[in-house]
Order: sequence, then structure tokens, then C-alpha cells
Amino acid sequence: MRHFYKTPALLKKVSRNLIWDVQTTAKEIFLTFDDGPIPGLTDYILRELEHFEAKATFFCVGDNIRKHPEIFQKVYKKGHAIGNHTFNHLKKWQADLNTYLENTEQCRKIIETYLPGKTPEQLFRPPYGQVSPAAIRNLKKNYKIIMWDILTYDFDEYHTASESLTITIKHTRPGSIVVWHDNYKAEKKLKYMLPRYLEHFSALGYKFTKLS
Repeated sequence: MRHFYKTPALLKKVSRNLIWDVQTTAKEIFLTFDDGPIPGLTDYILRELEHFEAKATFFCVGDNIRKHPEIFQKVYKKGHAIGNHTFNHLKKWQADLNTYLENTEQCRKIIETYLPGKTPEQLFRPPYGQVSPAAIRNLKKNYKIIMWDILTYDFDEYHTASESLTITIKHTRPGSIVVWHDNYKAEKKLKYMLPRYLEHFSALGYKFTKLS
């Protein structure tokens, strides 16, 4: 299987109604973390981000918020952005449109339940990047649909952590939206890659900014 760490320009061109990166010449990178919150790893990520004075965007699964509300609230209190990643990490290809939209709405409600009186950013990332034209039309009424410029493959064993880090660094540019995973499958590689990635770009004068 071919690994596309960098999203092909053609895909971005034909999907301009989705957000793949941020147009900027500033030394800014937009880190995103999918699938959490979960015990242990989310706290690790938060500590690493704080060490480098970095802000990020966490695309949270609603059922994980329900199970671990105190971790979810900690993410928000640390100043990071919150995004919707459906309630059950639902694959669009396995669900009809109404089921998919209802699952997304269920996640929105659980976010609001545990952030009463707050107004988190209206950001959505489809699990596995799977989203249909009809879903896009409906979701764009309430959300910015965030895809990615760089996929770190922290969840995948095809490349070693060192190889994935090298490739990820090579392709990162100002304005890149970079996907990491806040799940146990990615834990080993992420713990190797993330601190080294943050250190590398911090030394080059980059800032890590949350989406809005």
C-alpha cells in the first residue's frame, strides 16, 4: 500500500470545499489529534504540547468524551481547540446519510454537555477522511470540515517511527495541518515522533497554533 504522507495537490484542488491547510507565509503549523480523549495518552500529549508552548486542535470522539469527561475538560482548559469526530468514530461508507449526521449531532451534544456555557470551535473531521458530497453539503451548514496536509502515520507499522518522523518533517510547510492520533494503536510511534517533531520545528522558530 502506498503511503501518502503529503496530501496530493490534485485531491486538494478537486475538493476545495474542504480545508486541507491554512494559507499563510508565517512559521505556523496546525497540529491536530484525532480519536481521544483517553487515559494516559491524552495527558502525555498535553504535557508535550505545554513543554513547547504549543496549541493544537483535538478532534474528539463523543463516546470517549462520555467515558472520560474530566480528561476532555482538561484539554479545553489547557487552551486547545475542540473538534467533532462523530460519536462512534463512524465510517461514512458504512452508514447512510441520516445515521451519519445523527452520529455527528450526538457528538456535538456531548461536547456541549461537558462544556456548559462555552462555545467551542465548530470544526469537524470525518473519521478515516470518509465523507460524501451530500454529507459535506449538510455539515458545512454548521461546521468547517477539516482534512489534512500531512498524515504522520503514527498508527502504522509500515515505516519505523524514525522513518515516519523524517518523512513528516520533510513534507511539513508553513500552514500545514498535521494529523496525529490520540489512540493506543498510535501510542508507541507517537511518543517517539511527537517530542522530536516539536523540538525540530521549535528550533526553527515555528509556532504551533490551534484551528479556529
